[in-house]
Amino acid sequence: MPIKSKIRTIPDYPKKGIMFRDITTLIKDPVGFRLVVDSLTQRYIHSNFQFDTIVGIESRGFIIGAALSYALGKGFIPIRKKGKLPAEVESQEYALEYGTDRIEIHKDALKKGERVILVDDLLATGGTALAAAALIEKIGGVVVEMAFIVDLPEVGGRKKLLDKGYKIFCLTEFEGE
Repeated sequence: MPIKSKIRTIPDYPKKGIMFRDITTLIKDPVGFRLVVDSLTQRYIHSNFQFDTIVGIESRGFIIGAALSYALGKGFIPIRKKGKLPAEVESQEYALEYGTDRIEIHKDALKKGERVILVDDLLATGGTALAAAALIEKIGGVVVEMAFIVDLPEVGGRKKLLDKGYKIFCLTEFEGE
């Protein structure tokens, strides 16, 4: 069962001309959800990636990241939207198609040199992933790889991240569809 076949496409959401790739249909399916977690687990359990923890981006990155952390026996660190974390935070602003937003991480979430896998559901423009990587690096962490369920290559995020020197892994992509 291919992962891609379990992802619903919603035309014209959140605005006209956008083909929204909805992973809720994938993760509600027990076989689909297991396939995502097992595929990522196999990538990182049988690899030469040396890493300490998983960092997930709010909100769907929490779902995949937490399950992956459990499967790998690693800790999980959330990157949240502004104002959601209770202790002292580091924050990073980033551009959206329709303005700006801000994400945050606890300043004490990582030790200097701690190596992380950054997880989110979808790679589009790469703005959120770049902001998350900047946060991780501000507090002393090292991004070993970024993992996504879906890549939208035509939007250009993969190229931006690769140009910045990040390693990327995606389970599937929707190109020109």
